[in-house]
Amino acid sequence: MIDQHTVDKILAAADIVEVVKEYVTLRKRGVNYLGLCPFHNEKTPSFTVSQSKGIFKCFGCGKGGNVVNFIMEYERLNYVEALKFLAKKYNIEIEEKEVTPEEIARRNERESLMVINSYAQRYFSDMLHKHSDGKTIAMAYFRERGFKDHIIEKFQLGYCLDQHDAFTQTALREGYKLDYLVKTGLTVKRDDGTTFDRFASRVMFPIHSISGRVIGFGGRILKTDKKTAKYLNSPESEVYHKSEVLYGIYHAKKVITQENKCYLVEGYTDVISLHQTGIENVVASSGTSLTQDQIKLIKRFTPNVTILYDGDAAGIKASLRGIDMILEEGLNVKVVLMPEGEDPDSFARSHSASEVLQYINQNETDFIKFKTRLLLDEAKTDPIKRAGLISDIVRSISSIPDQVIRAVYIKECSLLMDIGEDVLYSEVGKLRRSRMEQLLQRERTELIHEHETPKIPAYVQGINCQEQEKEIVKFLLNNGNDVLFNHIVEDTNEEINITVARFIIEEILNDDLEFQNLNYRKVFDEYIRLLETNVEVDNRFFINHSDPEISEIAVDLLTEKYVLSRIWEKHKAEVTEGSDFLQLAIPKAIMVYKSKVLKMAINNLNNELSKLKSEQVEEENQILLRLKELYALMNKMSKDLDRVTL
Repeated sequence: MIDQHTVDKILAAADIVEVVKEYVTLRKRGVNYLGLCPFHNEKTPSFTVSQSKGIFKCFGCGKGGNVVNFIMEYERLNYVEALKFLAKKYNIEIEEKEVTPEEIARRNERESLMVINSYAQRYFSDMLHKHSDGKTIAMAYFRERGFKDHIIEKFQLGYCLDQHDAFTQTALREGYKLDYLVKTGLTVKRDDGTTFDRFASRVMFPIHSISGRVIGFGGRILKTDKKTAKYLNSPESEVYHKSEVLYGIYHAKKVITQENKCYLVEGYTDVISLHQTGIENVVASSGTSLTQDQIKLIKRFTPNVTILYDGDAAGIKASLRGIDMILEEGLNVKVVLMPEGEDPDSFARSHSASEVLQYINQNETDFIKFKTRLLLDEAKTDPIKRAGLISDIVRSISSIPDQVIRAVYIKECSLLMDIGEDVLYSEVGKLRRSRMEQLLQRERTELIHEHETPKIPAYVQGINCQEQEKEIVKFLLNNGNDVLFNHIVEDTNEEINITVARFIIEEILNDDLEFQNLNYRKVFDEYIRLLETNVEVDNRFFINHSDPEISEIAVDLLTEKYVLSRIWEKHKAEVTEGSDFLQLAIPKAIMVYKSKVLKMAINNLNNELSKLKSEQVEEENQILLRLKELYALMNKMSKDLDRVTL
């Protein structure tokens, strides 16, 4: 951790105008500086920098802060990374607090592996440009792919000689330790102690971290050998975890942010060819199945992803599950199928950037529509296959956290599959509830049922109760991990703890209620996602969230001094402290929220009733029946809240 003295030195040295000018053209206007905002597209400058105050503010998109906030936002770094970025710029030595010997050893090993990877990249590049085999054999491959000198240099491409252990022996002579060479995976050590180069006779594609350091390699074989894998990646190491890495992210991150879109392809050459043609907001999963960590990495820079599939890709259906994971993260996914016989690499080599983009814009379709048509073609008129298709599509839609987007897709799929929207809504609701049921099934005990509030009818939806939503989210963030109730199972003597978060989430989802305040809903949905993955929820996750709206809400609600809410004053609640307070406050907060929803639903129904014409008898009876049901629920909740409803 960076000590405060060093932080103060960095903040004192970093001139905000000097830093911002590296990214934005600024013009002096009065005492401040003005320019076009780098965080959103605008034609009229609204981005202001105050040198005297050390702050920036965009009056168009609302982003603002100090010099560290600017670097965090623009470079997509966390707070510590941004401080280190500025420290390096101003030649300030980072003085961090004392760490344990184990941490020092691990850090030293990690840095040693990074140094060796950097050395290996330079070695492979030298072999490509200076060795006779590199200049003839390897360079011929790159030229065949159409790669020009500047793109070869940009991606630091190279060649590992076909000489068994040439790299290993050279590295050892240069003083690098065999142990670290093996740990990076560059060298393979046999049981008898002999060694060989993992990537011998392969052209090399260095894999960069988000900050630009070489963390691993991909190598393509140049020989024709069916027994040898065409591509080979570095093995897992202290510095390289393939599930957390996207090839090309370092070179693409700035343009992804500017364009607010990321193109996702499969291989190294797809990325490089698109870059060469001028399309730089592109990354690759490097042939591996898409992972949650990779999706989160994209989400740091944009919520919009377009996947480019080969025109004859046989593995599209196998990759659909990965796209469902993208939907679960709340990203907007579109799909483009390249022309038959083409892949992004070949198409980019034979077309200009404008032609490639024109093709993408004309052919990209949202993922749900793409998946529906793909599976419909396979199902044709087979009723069993069509039923399976509907289940598959519904599963994808149910994974989308945003209610509005789910509704749009349900309407679209209803038309495509010729099935009623009500059926799709019902199935989506079942799946979403089922996910939470599976998550909470062990905790569903009689103890919880004693505290459950009356169930709200399904027709009560879309009621805006912002004050109550805020109260619930505040409890979620401040006390989510606290145990609300515990219960000993008689047969096994197992103690089951019901946390505040799980109680709140179950109560809200059981009634199919959704917060109408978008930011509170984001926090709520994110909390559910974390619990579904069995992750220990830490408030710092929300404070440092990549979505600034979630971060802002978390900071506000976690730092706000707790005062007695008007909810409690209104209902004359006797507030105690600690777990006793939570056992009273949490169920009561849920009941207050639901009672407010009911009250507003009753008002809406009364308004509908007053607008009916005399001949609309059936509609009148329907509304009266609903009013009767809602008034009964209101009376029950009122008793639980110790107040009387007239």
